[in-house]
Amino acid sequence: MKRIFMCLAVALSMFSFQAKAQWVVADPTNLVQNIISAVQGTSTASNMINNLNESIKIYKQGKEYYDALKSVHNLIKDARKVQKTIEMVSEITDMYVTGFNKMVSDPNFSANELAAISTGYAKLLEEGGALVTDLRNIVTGSNGLSLSDKERMDVIDQIHSKMLEYRNLTKYFTQKSISVSYIRAKEKNDMDRVLALYGSPSERYW
Repeated sequence: MKRIFMCLAVALSMFSFQAKAQWVVADPTNLVQNIISAVQGTSTASNMINNLNESIKIYKQGKEYYDALKSVHNLIKDARKVQKTIEMVSEITDMYVTGFNKMVSDPNFSANELAAISTGYAKLLEEGGALVTDLRNIVTGSNGLSLSDKERMDVIDQIHSKMLEYRNLTKYFTQKSISVSYIRAKEKNDMDRVLALYGSPSERYW
């Protein structure tokens, strides 16, 4: 967790919810096009797209596991924390794709700042994906450990708590990143355009 905070701190330093009941379907197509348009022809664009592709891969792996939960025995299948933990991978991805899609079309961010933000999102989703792997191993018993039902549920509780931290950290990271644009827009007396892009501070990420 410490290195995640360090990664996000580096990203933010470049600037001078409730769980859903369904799996969010992330569509990165427009984001890829926006990245290309925003920083076309630079290595920055390539790095951001690579980060996005790796993140979507993790998202899809989580989705596959989510769809396979029905095959798990009843004790685990009926455990809401298993479902909620997997759903939070979808939430993190949705914040990344939706929030960053707007940031790349925002002239208040430089290419280097966008690259740093992209790296922060990718790291958060990477850590979330690792938790999904841990969860799958615990639920299916593929980690080689023989656990009682209580021990298994205790580990699931721990994984759920960690994933909740990453989900909340992703929301905070998004809020702090977007707040930079609000500050810069206010200094330039250009708030109308930023409000049209992100909405008012009370909406979604605020």
